[in-house]
Amino acid sequence: MFISAGNGEVFSFAKPMGVGLVEMAINLTNFLTKEKPDILVFVGTAGSYGRFTIFDIVESSSASQLELSFLEKKSYTPIDNLITIEGVSKSNIIINSSNYITTDFEIAQKFTSLNIHLENMEFFSFLQVAKKFGVPAKGIFIVTNWTNKNAHQDFMLNRDEAMRRLETYIKRYL
Repeated sequence: MFISAGNGEVFSFAKPMGVGLVEMAINLTNFLTKEKPDILVFVGTAGSYGRFTIFDIVESSSASQLELSFLEKKSYTPIDNLITIEGVSKSNIIINSSNYITTDFEIAQKFTSLNIHLENMEFFSFLQVAKKFGVPAKGIFIVTNWTNKNAHQDFMLNRDEAMRRLETYIKRYL
């Protein structure tokens, strides 16, 4: 079963579950208490910290949830902030999730130094909920922007074309 965030990232073949960490967690939990698909595949956009270019398509079953203050050594967390679901994806590029979009290239480089290469707001919650319910899961992302001061403008500029390309790629699975 295909899942998307919604709010501009809507596909005819995917069920939208909400934008951000909280909406995704609540709505996917509610859904999985009623249905148990064989596999969950999140489809959506991602910002690149530098390794991937605009319109690259990346699959993964690994996510982190690191906030900028953690990278600046101004906070800590007692929770496990890295999740991987083994055996579902060909690659396990780590996708970072936060309710905030990175707009500072220097911060992006700190993520890259930790082997984290993309960001998507919902993926960490998506994987956490899928794992809790024992459902294999992965994500398929298309890069819409670099994580720099133009992140939002580039996302808006590239989103429509990215959605078309991602849908074409996904239709190979249907």
